[in-house]
Amino acid sequence: MNAVAEKPAPAAPAAQSARVPPGAGPAAAPTRRARRRWLRPLAALVVLAGVAVTGAWWLEEGRWIESTDNAYVQGDIAVLSPRVEGQVQAIAVADNQPVRAGDTLIQLDPADYQARLDQARASAQEADAAVETATRQIAQQRATIEAAEAAIVQAQAEQTRTGADANRAATLAASGWTSKQANDLAIAESRKAAAALTSSVAQKVAAEQQLAVLQAQAVQATARAANARAAVTLAENALAYTTIKAPFDGVVGNRAAELGQRVAPGAQVIAVAPLRERLYVVANFKETQLRHMRRGMKVRLIPDIDPGAAVDGHVDSMAPATGALFSLLPPENATGNFTKVVQRVPVKIVIDPAQAGSADWLRAGLSVTAEVDTRGPDAERQGMVGAASARFARLLP
Repeated sequence: MNAVAEKPAPAAPAAQSARVPPGAGPAAAPTRRARRRWLRPLAALVVLAGVAVTGAWWLEEGRWIESTDNAYVQGDIAVLSPRVEGQVQAIAVADNQPVRAGDTLIQLDPADYQARLDQARASAQEADAAVETATRQIAQQRATIEAAEAAIVQAQAEQTRTGADANRAATLAASGWTSKQANDLAIAESRKAAAALTSSVAQKVAAEQQLAVLQAQAVQATARAANARAAVTLAENALAYTTIKAPFDGVVGNRAAELGQRVAPGAQVIAVAPLRERLYVVANFKETQLRHMRRGMKVRLIPDIDPGAAVDGHVDSMAPATGALFSLLPPENATGNFTKVVQRVPVKIVIDPAQAGSADWLRAGLSVTAEVDTRGPDAERQGMVGAASARFARLLP
């Protein structure tokens, strides 16, 4: 009985060996040590190569790059307001709709302004008629003056004739060849002719003075006509102002007007943002970064919204003063608690129009990282590998 019970005992070593994982025996230790021996030099080589490539890139390109993440996409957004008071009659665009310059955005009720225009045009026609009347009166008065001048000539001739008759009658009366009555009649006719001449001269003077009055009235009528035409122009402008149009090609947004709303001049009713091609970036660089920065230098713009969708641009201009001086409350450093702070200068960067047109992410107000290549306008960005290769190529014989 005891011998039969002890036979299964030799199977115990086999069970123990089954619980040992493969490769965990004494032969696996040399394999791991050998693997570590060739992995450590390989890792060191990779690190050394990375350091070498990074250093070569920095010497070739990186040290010339001035970068800042204090940069934002901006655009000249037009916030439109009505120039006349009125009730919103129609809204011709939807939110965020592209528009062309001159497209109607909002229509105010034009009825009152059309009536004022009709009234102004009627007043202008009346003023033009007054000018025409004054002109005809002046022409008529000049004809009256010409008639007075002719009457003067006739009176002068009559005076000459009656004067000669009076002289002959006086001679004949002194010789007794005519009666005293005939002599007196000749003298009376001479005096009558002289009085007629005086009257004709007076009539001409009065006609000339009346002409001056009519000419002054014509000047007044002309001024009234000019005033009436100006009123027509103002009424036409007011009628045109009832239509709010897009000032340039862009995209509408921030619409505040509603149908039936009564708006007044100065109220912001809608805005038009420029197209992507007209957007630009304002990057606020530190004053220590501006030493080699010049207009025309190339810029890489990396958006926060999509770092893989970078676009290129160039430096357009630099602000004439730091951003702090343009703030609402400029700093005053002449105080006892002065703390020196590195100032920032706004730099305007123009985006390449071809790339801007295809960059769907471009929106005014978005944040970007601006990298300015200060090597010059003709510098080309090669990237880390390309710049390192170029550097090593110049070092190798």
